[in-house]
Amino acid sequence: MASIWNGFQDVIFEALQWLHGIVGDWGVAIVLLTVLLRLAMIPLTVKQTRSMYELQRVQPKIKALQEKYKNDKEKLQEETLKFYQENKVNPFGGCLPTILQMPVFFALFRVLGGTPEKPGHLLEYLASLPVAEQAAAKSFWIILPDLTLTPSAMYSAEGLVAALPYLAFVALFGLSVWLPQKLMPATENQQVNIAGFMAIMMLYFGWISPAGVLIYWVTSSLIGIVQQQAQTRLYSKKEE
Repeated sequence: MASIWNGFQDVIFEALQWLHGIVGDWGVAIVLLTVLLRLAMIPLTVKQTRSMYELQRVQPKIKALQEKYKNDKEKLQEETLKFYQENKVNPFGGCLPTILQMPVFFALFRVLGGTPEKPGHLLEYLASLPVAEQAAAKSFWIILPDLTLTPSAMYSAEGLVAALPYLAFVALFGLSVWLPQKLMPATENQQVNIAGFMAIMMLYFGWISPAGVLIYWVTSSLIGIVQQQAQTRLYSKKEE
């Protein structure tokens, strides 16, 4: 299992190297890799958005079942499952694309992160460059001076002003969890509140993640939100 995981990290880094060779910027390479991965997952993400939309559409009927069988949990589960089957709604249909993104997220965490004592792939590569070139090689345009640093490390080393671009990505990282739920039609407050709680947790993960990982997740989420809104409007028009 360890060899498979290490091999997957190698593949991710080789893909980044190839893209970096084309564009000459590691941050842009991460954005392009994200776009390619999202394109590969389009069939799954279309199904994900459809499942989320259908689930929200039938929420009033689900609430009616919950009210009707509120004193009989077993009957409620039976009738809810029957309702999903009759209406061809999969309550878990939106999970797979997110699950598939997690290995890439953690692989990038290892590829872009690390320490001088235990460097990731990118730090090892940068160490082979002349010292004068290393700082420029780690930057993402003029936005982020070092893709391998976490927001917490940048804040500790350089202070609040230098860390502001990193903190902006942390905020977007958290927002990317809450916003898709908020934008879905007929979303219950409870679901939005759960998404808000998850967003707060993501703020911590963003705080300790290399900046390049945040670029990946924020880019992926932005593409997902645009796709979600386009599909949702299309489905809504069809039902008018």
